[in-house]
Amino acid sequence: MDPRRDGDREQRVERFEQTLVRAPEVIELRRLFDSPDYFVRVAVADLAAYETFLSTYVMTIPRIRNITSHFTMKNVKPAP
Repeated sequence: MDPRRDGDREQRVERFEQTLVRAPEVIELRRLFDSPDYFVRVAVADLAAYETFLSTYVMTIPRIRNITSHFTMKNVKPAP
């Protein structure tokens, strides 16, 4: 998931990060330079679980401008 936020106020950054750190579905969270603002790796059982994750955690955070989601079709070369 690649979320993009509006604004850079420190409180908003902290709230965003704290909210996602609390989510058990988030297995990796990285703040990035430029765009997108973050890389979030999420582990869920299916699309319904992903929708629940989005509505429970991500959509409760103010000023989320855009979310781009990527789903693996085939793992061609797994990481070690």
